[in-house]
Amino acid sequence: MGYEAVKESFSGGVFPVRIGKEKEEVFGGENTLPFHKFEGEVPNRPLIAYEIQDVAPEEWPETVRTVYEGVSEDPVKWARHCEEELGARAIALRLVGTHPDGKDLTAEEAVKTVTSVLEAVKAPVIILGSNHVEKDSEVLPRVAEAAKGYNCVIGKAQEANYKTIAAAAMANDHKLIAMSELDINLSKQLNILLTQMGFAKEKLITDPMCSALGYGLEYTYSVMERIRLAALAQNDEVMQPPMLGDVGMYVWKIKEVQAPEEVLPEWGSVEERGILWEALTATSLMLAGAELLIMRHPKAVEMVEKFVDELI
Repeated sequence: MGYEAVKESFSGGVFPVRIGKEKEEVFGGENTLPFHKFEGEVPNRPLIAYEIQDVAPEEWPETVRTVYEGVSEDPVKWARHCEEELGARAIALRLVGTHPDGKDLTAEEAVKTVTSVLEAVKAPVIILGSNHVEKDSEVLPRVAEAAKGYNCVIGKAQEANYKTIAAAAMANDHKLIAMSELDINLSKQLNILLTQMGFAKEKLITDPMCSALGYGLEYTYSVMERIRLAALAQNDEVMQPPMLGDVGMYVWKIKEVQAPEEVLPEWGSVEERGILWEALTATSLMLAGAELLIMRHPKAVEMVEKFVDELI
């Protein structure tokens, strides 16, 4: 008697999201658990975006900062380097310089940076604010208008400012990142609020927040996993947008990727340590259900892409 493997099927699926103008990328669209092609359809591979900033990344550790030496002072050069030299499929431009506690750059300066980057690359662009609620409410609507026609991703909309940012993304036909604080109920509530104001659920990207390996990754994983199971097993349309893992910004600020070798020689090479930490965090989040990742180190991206190749 032959053996037939038991396969699990789901009534729900994840919405596919298409971004970009000259060069388009699609992520999401699966109707099964991550990489379970033997049980359902996984039409698109996860999309990794290289993170760049509008100002030089002085707060980044040297091990990742030196990789972009000579280009990181200019976001246009940086974006081109990522696309042309590193083969970036997408660019994530973080407007760190607009934060009031930093350089406090104006919305006009942000618009100039965004338009310059959009004109310089063909890859899709994800435009992220500084994560300052009030300043993002001022800056992101302006850059969303300036980026009209480029089919970008705008983010991040939070409970405190979602109406302003969502209205700008909707008016200029962009996709939108909805960020909540590591709670499936808060994530669902924000998605409901956004759809109630008329934003299409098919254009949303859920960001349940991220954490690095060793810093609450298990909790992040469980929240993402529950969101994805709600989308698939419960066919909950509010939970069916693809998910974001904003990996780089959480990984490259922890002790394990910065502690000098002379202080902790038993931890090994600080450069190799950081690369592995980012790659392991990213792959873990993909297995939990994240379809869009934002990363920093090219070698970590290379490792994750190889991992995806093997699973696909």
